Amino acid sequence: MLIKLLFIVLLLLMIIYLFRALPLMLKAQSSRPLSHYLGRRLLIAVILFGLLVIALMTGIIQPNPEPYTL
Repeated sequence: MLIKLLFIVLLLLMIIYLFRALPLMLKAQSSRPLSHYLGRRLLIAVILFGLLVIALMTGIIQPNPEPYTL
C-alpha cells in the first residue's frame, strides 16, 4: 500500500511541475529557465520507473498475468 501511495505522490509531483512550467512557456522572460522544470520532471520519471522495476522484481506489486481475458 505504501509503494502505491509513493507512486501516486510522484505522479502528482510530475503534474505539479508541468503546471509550474506553463507560465514560463507563455511569457518570454523569466528568472528560472524552462529546462529546470523539465529536468525535475525527468528525474521524477526516472525515479518512478526505477521504483516500479524494483517493486516488480521483489514481488511487492504483481502484474496482471492475463490482461486480455474476456
